[in-house]
Amino acid sequence: MINKPVIGVAALVVVLAATGVYYLRSRNQPLPAAPSAPAALAPATSEPGIAHPLPEGAGNAASAAPLPELADSDAPLRDALGQLSGAAAVKDFLVPQDLIRKMVVTIDNLPRQKVAVEKRPANPVAGAFLANGDELHATLDQRNFDRYKPMVAVINQLDAKQLGALYIHYYPLFQQSYQNLGYPNGYFNDRLVEVIDNLLATPEPKGPIELVRPNVMYIYADPALESRPAGQKLLIRMGPENTKAIKAKLTQLRAVITAGQLKH
Repeated sequence: MINKPVIGVAALVVVLAATGVYYLRSRNQPLPAAPSAPAALAPATSEPGIAHPLPEGAGNAASAAPLPELADSDAPLRDALGQLSGAAAVKDFLVPQDLIRKMVVTIDNLPRQKVAVEKRPANPVAGAFLANGDELHATLDQRNFDRYKPMVAVINQLDAKQLGALYIHYYPLFQQSYQNLGYPNGYFNDRLVEVIDNLLATPEPKGPIELVRPNVMYIYADPALESRPAGQKLLIRMGPENTKAIKAKLTQLRAVITAGQLKH
């Protein structure tokens, strides 16, 4: 798939992390109303120096086609992703509008406690959430892990070097959206690396995962798990095999986007 203009690393991180970051849904209850803005975001007045500059010469494999304007980028990005992973996968996983903006907002929020539902760039995974037990004593049903397998299969087929190079080709649009979010001096690649590191630090609980449902949605019974960032809680929810596969791909991607120079 060389020379296909895809959005690369940012798309991958969001697809794996934003298709179900809602806490643990009740099978029969709707989600509560989402907040109107991402949680805990505050405009930054200053930022530290760049920790992870983009690798030099990384855009050589990118398409020679000029970048669209940010406001006109949805159709090109969806078409490009369809060339990379198939049109069906794009239709199943991604929302049709404001992709880059929603990716940047969601990536920025993954290490936080909540991700705004209406800002997600991806559709919820298919199927209903399943728990064994009742509101006071329940465990996560392992059949939930199967709901994420199609998404993980798409992620596994992506090539890290191609994704890294093509992410850099589209990087000006991600940087523009990140600055518009309230970080005028920020560097989006630094934030992306920070988010990847946060996801890689997700613990891997052993045995059944206990749940409680104090209100509408199930939450983790273990306060140490429930206090984890939103992205980590989703990986735990996806099950150990899916989490292992995603961590392996994230490790590859991190190496590519932090390398001194990409090698093709």
